[in-house]
Amino acid sequence: MNKRNVLRMMAGGAAWAGLAATLGLAACSKEAAKPSFNAIDITGADYARDFSLKDADGKVRTLADFKGKVVVLFFGYAQCPDVCPTTMTEMAQVKQQLGSDADKLQVVFVTVDPARDTPEVLKAYMGAFDPAFVALIPTPEQLAATAKDFKVYYKKVDGKTPTSYSMDHSAASFVYDTEGRLRLYARYGTGVAPMVADVKALLQS
Repeated sequence: MNKRNVLRMMAGGAAWAGLAATLGLAACSKEAAKPSFNAIDITGADYARDFSLKDADGKVRTLADFKGKVVVLFFGYAQCPDVCPTTMTEMAQVKQQLGSDADKLQVVFVTVDPARDTPEVLKAYMGAFDPAFVALIPTPEQLAATAKDFKVYYKKVDGKTPTSYSMDHSAASFVYDTEGRLRLYARYGTGVAPMVADVKALLQS
């Protein structure tokens, strides 16, 4: 092989190396642009995609009603002694810390205790945290179907009297982006700051 051919091969190799490096940098940049979340990223999950339930005013709500907002959906009940009020308090704090973006967050509370959680009870309960939070009241049949679709657990635990029962239930939140797509599964105890960061990331994505 003569010297000219060797030089041509070297030049060609350098060009391919440069192209590969450019493509590699582009791939890295694309990867770097992907949001990093504190909650569990379940983008593309084939469950918990939507709901159709009445709110405390009797209006049927779906995810489409909240398009343009990040939606955080939680299953609970008004007489819950700890997990529910803690989660609602944290979400109120998350909203406050979003500042000018506060109105781009929608908290949705689905009761697992429709027998006791009347519209009046839930309006007062939501009002204790943030009047803009939306409470949904399924029928027992709707609750069973929705819980199955969302893969959440709930069970009535008898108390000393027929009305003093409690409800065991899943304590995580489902987080949807501004297009109504399920994106995150936030376990109980995630914390205010991590949730604020996740909501901001979804608003910017």
